Amino acid sequence: MHRSRLCNVIIDCNDLEVGARFWAGALGTTVASTEGPYAFPWKPEPATSRSGCNSCPEPKTVKSRVHLDFETDDLEAEVTRLEALGARRQHFVEGWWVMEAPHGNEFCVLPRASQARSAPTPEHGRRNGSKCRGTPGAASRG
Repeated sequence: MHRSRLCNVIIDCNDLEVGARFWAGALGTTVASTEGPYAFPWKPEPATSRSGCNSCPEPKTVKSRVHLDFETDDLEAEVTRLEALGARRQHFVEGWWVMEAPHGNEFCVLPRASQARSAPTPEHGRRNGSKCRGTPGAASRG
């Protein structure tokens, strides 16, 4: 029997330098490496998946089908920090912010589930403007 694993999560950016700098800053690190059209904000452990940015010439034109969620113990401070890196607030939804990275990809900033009055539910995706069912596992955060 063969084995497979998720090895990369790649975010398309029409400006690789801006995208890599934003995601590295959002994750509290620096760009660890650039390999051709890819930039990786951190060096992963050998057995783990890595995340990075992919240079693509066209700008984002439709809603993302996948988004990242950041969890924080201080919602306003984290949103303000991400804005300083170039993110923009899109809208506030039941206790968390839907934001947009400098290259247009959506992501959410959530309070820790233990602190939230209205923690994200399986309908999280619908609440951030999608017709999708939501973020898998969001209801089990804690």
